[in-house]
Amino acid sequence: MAFPADVLVTATESPYAYKFSSTVRTAKKEWFLIPRSLPIDGGDLDIKRGCEIKPWCHGSCLRRKRLLPFIRDAVMFVRTTSGVLCLSSWLRNTRLHTRFPFQWVALFLAAIGGLIAFYLFAVPQLLRFRFRPDLSWYDLGAQGFGPDRNYISFDQESPIVEITPPDAKCDPRYTFLAPRGDSIPHPGPMILNADGELVWTKWNKGTTQDFKVQRYKGEDYLTYWQGSTTDGFGQGFWYMLDSTYTQRYVVSPIGIYNGDLHDFQITSNDTAILMIYDPIPIDLSSIGGPELGWMYDGVFQEVDLDTGELLFQWRASEFYRPSDSYHPIGDTGHGRTSGYDHSHINSVDKDDQGRYLVSMRHLHTIACIDGITGDVLWSLGGKQNKFADASHGAATDFSWQHDARWVGPNRLSLFDNAACNNDNISAVSRGMIVDLDTDSRQATLLQSFEHPQDIMAVSQGNLQVLDTGNVLVGWGHSAAFTEFSPEGNIVCDVHFGASAFFTFGRVVSYRVFKFDWVGNPMTIPDTALTPDSVFISWNGATEVAEWRVEAWDGKNLKNMTFTDVYQVPRSGFETEIPLTSEVESLFRVRAINSNGESLGITELLQRPPASEGSPLISPWALGSIGFVVFGCLTWSVHFVVHRRLRRRFGFNRAYQSVSPRDEDETDGEHDRLPS
Repeated sequence: MAFPADVLVTATESPYAYKFSSTVRTAKKEWFLIPRSLPIDGGDLDIKRGCEIKPWCHGSCLRRKRLLPFIRDAVMFVRTTSGVLCLSSWLRNTRLHTRFPFQWVALFLAAIGGLIAFYLFAVPQLLRFRFRPDLSWYDLGAQGFGPDRNYISFDQESPIVEITPPDAKCDPRYTFLAPRGDSIPHPGPMILNADGELVWTKWNKGTTQDFKVQRYKGEDYLTYWQGSTTDGFGQGFWYMLDSTYTQRYVVSPIGIYNGDLHDFQITSNDTAILMIYDPIPIDLSSIGGPELGWMYDGVFQEVDLDTGELLFQWRASEFYRPSDSYHPIGDTGHGRTSGYDHSHINSVDKDDQGRYLVSMRHLHTIACIDGITGDVLWSLGGKQNKFADASHGAATDFSWQHDARWVGPNRLSLFDNAACNNDNISAVSRGMIVDLDTDSRQATLLQSFEHPQDIMAVSQGNLQVLDTGNVLVGWGHSAAFTEFSPEGNIVCDVHFGASAFFTFGRVVSYRVFKFDWVGNPMTIPDTALTPDSVFISWNGATEVAEWRVEAWDGKNLKNMTFTDVYQVPRSGFETEIPLTSEVESLFRVRAINSNGESLGITELLQRPPASEGSPLISPWALGSIGFVVFGCLTWSVHFVVHRRLRRRFGFNRAYQSVSPRDEDETDGEHDRLPS
C-alpha cells in the first residue's frame, strides 16, 4: 500500500495496529489501520484498504463480526484544546471482557447517584427562583440582587428602587425601612422619599428592625430595635431619636430580660409595650421533647417610660399549651440556650379600651387579652380558634402571620405569611383586614391584598392602613412594598431588590412604613470638590429646597466677607453644583428652605486647580479596573505565546518519522507487524 509523503507511520500501544498521521500542520486527522487478517478469538475483521477510521466513527468503515473484542484492543485518542488525551488504561487491558460489565454497572450507579444528588440538592434551589415572563431586567437581577447607588460626598449607599407603574402616584410621605441581608453592605435604618431618593440613613452594627416614627409627649421620634439575633428572635435595646437625629432614650425591659426585636409600641398614654423571649423549664414530652425541657416563653410588658415602672406583664405559657404550636420541636428544647420556640410573639397592639391584640406566629393565632386581668378574651385562628368563618375559611386560615393591629373597635389587620419556609412553593402571602362579631363569634374577611407577582414571604412583613384610606403592605422577606387603594387596586409597587431572587433573602426589611417627618440634623452638609463643581449632600435634612453658593470677596482673611453668587435647586440626595468663573478661590454653600431661610452652611471650601480635585472614581473602583485590565493583558500574552509554541513544536513532538515506501494493494506485508 502506498502512502503520501506527508504521512507519518508509528506503532501504537496495541500490538495489532499502526497509526498514521498527517505532517501538515493544518491537518488534524489521525487514522488507525487494522491488519486485515488479524485473528481475534477465532474471528477476523475486514477493513477497506486506505479507509480513514476516525476515533468517533470507526463503525462506518468496519464490517464487524464481534465488536467487543475489537474495542478491547483498540486505542482511542481524543483531541482537546490542551492536547491529545488517552482513555484510561482499562480500555487497553487484554482481559477487559472479564471486567467490562462491572465498569458499566459502576457507571450506571454513578449516573443514578448523580441524578439523586441533583434532585435532592439542586432542584430545591432551582425551585426557589421566581422567574416569570413579566419580570423586568431589574427583577431578573441585571443590576444585581440589591442594586444600590453610591455618592461622591457621602460614604454610604442607598438602594436603587424600581417603581411601577412608572407614572405611579405613591403616597408623598417618607418611607421608613431597615434593609439588611447579604447584598446590603451597610445595614441600618433608612428614610426614602416618594421617588426612592435617600433622605437619611445610619449604619448600625448588628441588626436593626422595626424602624418607624412614634409620638411621645407630643414630639415625634424615630424608634428602632438594635441588637443581635438568634433563631428568629433577638437580644438588644430600643432606641429613640429626636428630629435632630440625636439619641434621647434607650429602652430595655424591666427585670433581667433582654429586649426582643419584633415590636416596640408607644401607646397614647406615653407608655411602651416591650417584647421578651424568656427561657423557662417545662415538660415537653407531649410533643416529643424531654420531660425536663426548655421553652422560650412569649412575654410582653407595658412600662412607664418616665419612671420605669412595670404596669402589665403577660405570658403565653399560662394560656397556651406546647401542643397548641404548629412549630416542630426538632432538636430544640434540651437546654436553656436552645429552647423550644412555642408561641413566637411578633406584635402587640393596644386599643383605647385597654385590650391587647397579640400575634403568635407559631400558634397561627391572634389573641385578645384583657388589660386588667390578663385573661384571653378570644382567639382567632389556630387550634384554640373561637370564631366561625363567614368567608368560607378565608378569614381564619392564616398561618405564620405577623403584625396584627387594631383598625377599629372590632376590626383588625394582619400580614398572613402563609409559609415559614420554601417547601410549599404554591403559597402566596397576603395582607388581610378582618371584621369580628364578638357576640356571635363570627369572623369575616373584609379585604385581602396580594402582590401581582404572587410573592411568598416566608418571614417578616406588615400592613399599615394610612389615614388616606390607602393600605401599605411591606413584604418582609421579599424586598418590596406595595400601596393599594381603599378598593384594593394597586397604586404603586416598589422593589428594592431583584424579585426573581426574593426567596434567597439577599435583601430584606422586617417592616416598611410611611410617615410625615421633619429632620433638622445637627451636622453640617457634606461636600466633595472637583475643579469644575462641588457635590453636596446633607444626611437627614428634609427641608432643604435650594443650595446657595457664596464666594469670598478676596479682601480680608480675618473678617471674611462673602457674596451671594447663585442658587441651584436641590436635586435628590446629592446635588452637583457647577462652579462658575465667579468662584475663584474660597467659597461656601448655604442650605435654603422653601421660605428662603438659612438652615445650615458648609465649612469653608477652596476651589482646587484644574489638575487637582477629588477623583470621581473611588480608589477601590480604580484598583478593580486595573486588576481586570492586568488580568486580560496577561491572558492575551499567554495565549499568543502558547499558540506560537504549539505551531512550532506541538505537532511533531509525539511522532517519529518513517520513510514511506510504495506498496501494492495486493502486497501482503502490510499484515505483518514491524519487528
